[in-house]
Amino acid sequence: MKRYEYDVLVIGAGPGGSMAARFAARNGAKVLLVEKRPEIGVPVRCAEGISRDWLDIVEIKPDKRWIDQEIEGAKIYSPNEKSVITLSAEQAGNEVGFVINREYFDKYLASLAIEEGAEIWLKSPAINIIKEDGYVKGAIVRRFGEEVEVRAKVVIAADGFESQVARWAGLNTVLPERDIVSCIEYRMTNIDIDERFTHFYIGSCAPGGYLWIFPKGRNEANVGIGVALNRIKKRGEVKKYLDNFIEEHSNLKRGGILQIITGAVSVCRVPKHIVANGIMLVGDAARLIDPITGGGIANAAISGRWAGEIAAKCLEDPLEECLMEYQEKVKKKWERKHLRNWFVKEKLSELSDDTLNKLMEVVSQTDIKEISVRAILEAVQEKYPELVEEFEDLI
Repeated sequence: MKRYEYDVLVIGAGPGGSMAARFAARNGAKVLLVEKRPEIGVPVRCAEGISRDWLDIVEIKPDKRWIDQEIEGAKIYSPNEKSVITLSAEQAGNEVGFVINREYFDKYLASLAIEEGAEIWLKSPAINIIKEDGYVKGAIVRRFGEEVEVRAKVVIAADGFESQVARWAGLNTVLPERDIVSCIEYRMTNIDIDERFTHFYIGSCAPGGYLWIFPKGRNEANVGIGVALNRIKKRGEVKKYLDNFIEEHSNLKRGGILQIITGAVSVCRVPKHIVANGIMLVGDAARLIDPITGGGIANAAISGRWAGEIAAKCLEDPLEECLMEYQEKVKKKWERKHLRNWFVKEKLSELSDDTLNKLMEVVSQTDIKEISVRAILEAVQEKYPELVEEFEDLI
């Protein structure tokens, strides 16, 4: 078996992997980034919404080549669609600002890694890790049908929601059904929507999740739905929810479907362990998706930068103690926020459409300067105090 030697091996060339490779290489490491698919960025498995504010953190400049539509804000619709909350892009969070083309975006991020000196292998899946004396020392990679040994001082797992690398390394990222959302999305054309906003629909139209419309310009949009896995009773039910919604909305019903995307996302708290001897998990592999929005591009890219920088710093001592700096940074930034959002996600999934309509009625008529769980609940408490009794510990 052929043997290759690197300082850092990154597995998975999504936003988290490319950022990890980029910043590890910038800091002097010899880096290999491997991707199982023959082309970076495809197939797309994403609603493709991002905000502007985190791009500076990872030194990404907006580029027209990967921006399909600039977004002014978000509209959230009550189950009966009589109440609408309109948020500015600044208020709406990490999924509102641009609707991007993930194929071009992911390729752009990979090109930044190459510019810093990282090497990329395509069509090269990791099929197992190399682990000796409880220490991850690389991976077995199938490159164009040939199995090769890639030795590395640090391995960064960026292989997404299904991360096999985490399991091989003994890091437990298994989730209960309530913390997994099953998704299906259509790329639709010839539809009539307000392309200045992203659109979110909540309630029984998408049990335990929500339905979204993300404009891509030219009367096109990503129209998708996420439903909590523990709310699905039979096969094909998620698609049926989406099809029923489209059938009930004339502005969508007349459209045509150009593409169908399916997948799943985690909506959980930050795991206790995303680091072990010689290995770190980033992005979706580390379960860093926001439990409320289901968005993960920003968190993947930011965690990727941190992992790359810390990997380069720990090359002489790649034990868990050195790599723990990465886990502490992740927990400091997201642990409390994701715990709160997970709790809210759990509570919202229990509310009836009638209750959600009342909540939305109050919020849509209230001038809330800062959009937060606490601000929303305080507004609702004045008119429907009985609706927020279970949420009092968040106020």
